[in-house]
Amino acid sequence: MPRVSITDREAGHPVCQQDLDRLTVDAAAAQHALLAWAEDEVDALVGQVAGRIAEHAEELARATVEETGIGNVADKASKNRFASLDVAASVIGRPGVGAFEADRTRGILRIADPVGVVVGLMPVTNPVATTVFKALICIKSRNSLIVSGHRAAGQVTARTVEHVRGVLRRHGAPEDLVQVLPGPPDRATTARLMAHPGVDLVLATGGPALVRAAYSSGTPAIGVGAGNAPVWIAPDADLARAAALVVAGKAFDHGVICGSENNLVVDREVRSDLLRAIAREGAHVLDAGECRRLRRQVFDRDGRLASVLVGRSARALARSAGITVPPDTRVLVAPVPTSDAAGPLGHEKLAPLLSLFTVDGDAEAMTLCRRLLSNGGRGHTAIVHSEDPVRQAAFGRAMPTSRTLVNSSGASGCIGMGNGLSPSLTLGCGTFGNTSTTDNITYTHLLNVKRLVRPTPSASPAGSSSATVRA
Repeated sequence: MPRVSITDREAGHPVCQQDLDRLTVDAAAAQHALLAWAEDEVDALVGQVAGRIAEHAEELARATVEETGIGNVADKASKNRFASLDVAASVIGRPGVGAFEADRTRGILRIADPVGVVVGLMPVTNPVATTVFKALICIKSRNSLIVSGHRAAGQVTARTVEHVRGVLRRHGAPEDLVQVLPGPPDRATTARLMAHPGVDLVLATGGPALVRAAYSSGTPAIGVGAGNAPVWIAPDADLARAAALVVAGKAFDHGVICGSENNLVVDREVRSDLLRAIAREGAHVLDAGECRRLRRQVFDRDGRLASVLVGRSARALARSAGITVPPDTRVLVAPVPTSDAAGPLGHEKLAPLLSLFTVDGDAEAMTLCRRLLSNGGRGHTAIVHSEDPVRQAAFGRAMPTSRTLVNSSGASGCIGMGNGLSPSLTLGCGTFGNTSTTDNITYTHLLNVKRLVRPTPSASPAGSSSATVRA
């Protein structure tokens, strides 16, 4: 049966079982061929793929915003460069497959093998960045990747894959190392692909329903959880720095990074000073009447931000609620009582909108942060602004999150920008968030690590207890 082309995909060609069979067979053959490549050759290929996407970062960012209506071009271009150049730099030069670590004391040699054929599910919020990220870590680990894009970002996802395949062709690599699921993206086809016997692993980045589907597909899966990051502004915080980081983090790409700031938890002692500081950074602090209009107009019946407002600017949010804000407004801040923590403003808001809760003392702050995380953010990210290492550590111990950021922007910090975390566009949430790891996912998560085990000098013969040997 002939392969389905990108033109067929755009025309709505249905995806049949033979298409899925061909995808997985071709992916497996390409993956097997890459095993013969030396590590420096693979690293060079990773660098070339990253360079190609970085070269087209702005063009792909513009195409993303045009197709999805989410985010802004400048920030998406920055994210595309990070997901290509920074991710490539984090993996180039590191050991890939084969023997990579010997523990002579314990007599163990570790040997890494690829997992095989990986299905990558891509979110509508970051389709280009997540696609190139997964392509790079799959190539580095000698795996092949089949991309399933979000239906609202299918064209730009396919375009990104074509850029990657062009690099593979030019460098003599099997281009089927990276393929895109043909036909219009839909959940039923993606579910069939995830459950296909030719698929070895699902790498799922997206909403909770998508991640649950990945884990229930019958194929091993690595998924992510939702973010709803609380940001504790402690009484000893550097308020000017905290305000700049909070506004920059929540404004970045109109607030669609899942680890970006969602809820400010501010000690009463510094509340007034913080409000003035964030206003200087371009935040518009809503009054009580504006908060009521916002609640009525921008949330749906389920208390979630209306889908048409996801990734829209602060001015667009304000306009939809009939609120007038200055033209340079970057973020909306809604001060609400702690009793509203369970309401819409206490949940994830993928837009430049922050709730602000006022607390008295450290204990109340940490209790409220844990409550906010129970609104769909457990396991993801929490942030503390404080100059006290003891207070920082206490917050880290208290939060059920995989990453607790200190004096950092949530949007950049969670993905490993400006800190020691692995640069990643797929962030585990551990069992806190019903996922399988707390790590920032990288190529090492796509390897089967085998162990060649030799007996140690003091080992007892098989079937013998130490007592028997002594006797």
